[in-house]
Amino acid sequence: MSEPDHFGAAALRDAVLRSWEASPTRFREDANAEEDLRLGGYRDRLLVELAQNAADAADGDGSLRVELAGRELRVANTGAPLTSDGVAALASLRASAKREGATVGRFGVGFAAVLAVSDAPRVLSTSGGVEFSAERTRDEVADLPGPAEEMRRREGAVPVLRLPWETAERPPEGFATEVRLPLRDEVDSDALLAACAEQAADLLLALPSLSEIRVAGQTWTRTDETGDRVLVSGPARSDRWLVHRASGELSPAVLDGLGPEAGAHWRIAWAVPVDADGVPRPLTEDVLHTPTPTEERLSLPARLLADVPVEADRRRVAASPATDAVLTFAAEHYPALVDKLPPEHRTALVPLPGFPLSDVDDKLRQGAGDRLRVVPWLPGAGEEHVAPVEARVLDHVSTELVELLREVVPGLLSAELADAGHRRALQALEVRRVGAAELVEAVTGLRREPGWWYRLYGALAPIAETDPVAREEFAALPVPLADGRTVSGVRDVLLGSAETGPDPAALLSTLDISGLRIAHPEATHPLLGRLGAHFAGPAELLDAPALAEAVRSSVADALAGFEVRPLAEAVLRLVAETGPRDWLGALALPTADGDLRRADELLLPEAALLEVLDPDQLGEDGPLSTLDEDFAADWPDDLLLSAGVLDGFAVHVEEEPVEPDPDFGDSARWWAEQQAERPEEWPPARFAAVRDLDLVADDAWPAALRLLVSQPETLRELREPDNYSRWWISRYALLAGRPPRYWRMPEAEDLAGLHDPVPDLGVEPEALRLAGVRAELRVDGGEDAADLLRRLGDPQRQVRAGTALRAHRALSEAVAAGTADPSELDPPEQVRSISGAVVSTERAVVLDEPWMLSVLDAPLVVAGGSPERFDAEALAELLDLPLASEENSMRVEGTGRAQRWAEVARVPGACELLGIAVPDGAVLLHDKLVVRTPEAQRQVHWWVTSGGEVHAERAPDGLARALAWAAGRWSERFALPALLADPEAATLLR
Repeated sequence: MSEPDHFGAAALRDAVLRSWEASPTRFREDANAEEDLRLGGYRDRLLVELAQNAADAADGDGSLRVELAGRELRVANTGAPLTSDGVAALASLRASAKREGATVGRFGVGFAAVLAVSDAPRVLSTSGGVEFSAERTRDEVADLPGPAEEMRRREGAVPVLRLPWETAERPPEGFATEVRLPLRDEVDSDALLAACAEQAADLLLALPSLSEIRVAGQTWTRTDETGDRVLVSGPARSDRWLVHRASGELSPAVLDGLGPEAGAHWRIAWAVPVDADGVPRPLTEDVLHTPTPTEERLSLPARLLADVPVEADRRRVAASPATDAVLTFAAEHYPALVDKLPPEHRTALVPLPGFPLSDVDDKLRQGAGDRLRVVPWLPGAGEEHVAPVEARVLDHVSTELVELLREVVPGLLSAELADAGHRRALQALEVRRVGAAELVEAVTGLRREPGWWYRLYGALAPIAETDPVAREEFAALPVPLADGRTVSGVRDVLLGSAETGPDPAALLSTLDISGLRIAHPEATHPLLGRLGAHFAGPAELLDAPALAEAVRSSVADALAGFEVRPLAEAVLRLVAETGPRDWLGALALPTADGDLRRADELLLPEAALLEVLDPDQLGEDGPLSTLDEDFAADWPDDLLLSAGVLDGFAVHVEEEPVEPDPDFGDSARWWAEQQAERPEEWPPARFAAVRDLDLVADDAWPAALRLLVSQPETLRELREPDNYSRWWISRYALLAGRPPRYWRMPEAEDLAGLHDPVPDLGVEPEALRLAGVRAELRVDGGEDAADLLRRLGDPQRQVRAGTALRAHRALSEAVAAGTADPSELDPPEQVRSISGAVVSTERAVVLDEPWMLSVLDAPLVVAGGSPERFDAEALAELLDLPLASEENSMRVEGTGRAQRWAEVARVPGACELLGIAVPDGAVLLHDKLVVRTPEAQRQVHWWVTSGGEVHAERAPDGLARALAWAAGRWSERFALPALLADPEAATLLR
């Protein structure tokens, strides 16, 4: 009795065997194809392919069971049983039973995945079963010469899935089909089951026709919930997915390029994990599912499951127009998945910038991103959704601010999207952010009630508190004013407050001052004050730039015919409550002549300054005038003085000056002198000067000096060194008809003969010194040097020899220090000699070497003191005189006896007592030292030649001076003679 043949298995075998016999090449191709599928494309895809077949057979609620029976893996599924077409598909490597519209028997080349674990797979169904066997195939091929030879060449390897045999075995109860796979010896059954368990959850999501998968006693289930949510539960965890599904149809043009098995319809599904509350948990990396996993890596936040045409091994998508069409369709539907999320979580699914993981990933990312930009899905400030291309989002989270601006800023998004957690996603979508500057621009020009502006300031206050940049931008916000205008910019706006005293509007009601801006009371918010507006109390009013400008222009306004007296009265009232400002001196006040002048050009009617000023400098044509008596009687003197009106001398101060002030006489000259003396400190940080000194009457300077030192402010300035006012007074004030610097203080005996003592003018000494009356011998510049040279050369002056010496020393030091420049001074025609006599410069020389004093005629020599403190060359340059040392015709007579200083008797002991190091070198000793000059021979005590040789008489006096000179201790020249004569310590005490 023959075996039943429900599926035509015998005919299939005969056909295959005949093809192999007729063409051994066909046998080789089949064997190669199977080997490629087993070793390449379908490795590790066993459960994926069997689950796909089970899903194709299921009726929407399919179940799949995987278990081991000894060394046999069994995979059973519910649904439609095996059909003849299915068997034919199983036995064909080049055809598939998955025809469009079919619901069962969808076996195809994917079944070749079983070859990775088994050489004898069986498919058992309620409609019958078939088995495949490598061993039985070898038996069949053995009788075919060509295939047999190929089999031997392959060492027994044959195609397994080409020859089906029917079997009487049936699937277990409750299942329509079961695939049984006897495992090859090298297959690890435990690892195989573990791999199946790992894939179960993803397969339930990918294959909606399956609702349950059991692997070795563990169960995974799929439950479709409301709102397009799918719950996949397993032994260890449950995953909830939000899914959006869609289907489409290929165009005829695309179908023309595909094979006859291609279907016109396809399905796609986007899925993202969510928690129980619907909050998404975006993916960071995944693969494309078709609907089972491929190796096309994706970086999208959601998983794509799509009927994309794939290559035969199902690992890669096929490059075709159909693939492009499906991926484009999927990208277009990506926003629909995003739209199903709660509004505050939708940005989690925006693909962030990054490198694509594959070509498919690149196409999907670009397509989804482009579509997301133009589709309205972002929650707007109102009820509507907004497309990112039209959207605007605030830089700061503020529900109140969004509510205020939703009708002002088109496309404004909800406040939640301003949170930092959405920033990267919105940047990827190129959503324009509304920062502080854009916000100010958006509200500029708006017409709103003051209360609306108050709410706006309140919403912006927390932002300004924490963001310094925003705070700077908010300073340009519009502000509604009390007069109905709305101005741009907070600065210079005045804010009314009951706590700041009188209402600013009431204080200003009598004044016509353009530029004063007072905020509307209903819009006055504390933020305005923090942004630069000023509370409009008396102090703030007085600090208003508009009021200051009105004061500065008040004299010009008065000349133009405007009434400015109310301004003066209002300003003085404000000053009385707050204090002065530096610009109050420009306030126009009435004069005694009936005019109006600046306050700082007016004197109090009883001003002390009136006693010292030249009367010609007062009045209508003078630089100063007197304040109207009636006006002055209405205000306290202290208040008027604080506004700039004068009583005594005033001090003008300029901070950070860059050039001399032309309003002060000769200030350019003083500036140049100071700059030359202190270039590293110039220009000064501050210039201060007593004003109106040039208006003092010539005979009133003693009284003016008394007034200057009686005022603390002017006294303090005059005490400053190098002060301009002191410099000016010393040159231009008059004391007994002479400038102060002409005179000396009575106690300055060092200047006796050079300067006359100042007459008794009733001025205290400090005032005289500050005015420039000389108290010491000093040369402070070229002017001082020229004056001192004139006085030294004046034969009418009786100058003591010591005074002349000190004067010459001061002159030489001034030249050496650069204080006096000889090139800028005229050389004198007469000079003071060492004897005190005045001699012509035609006969005089400057003594520069002390030993020459013995051979020169003293009345013809100008000397300056000791060589330790005297620069003879500088003095000679200043006086335009030769140096004494320039006389080269002087010669020492005789050679003397050379002896080292350390060997000269009593020299070491004398040096030790005075703490002087014994000089190196030698001295030439003479019993009598004679120097020959062009005129005669002169006996001298000591001498130093131009070559540096030191000569000395053996006597203590000459030896002492030579020793003091050689040791560099000239000041000891008077102590050394005594010690050389008596080298005892007691000699120093006598």
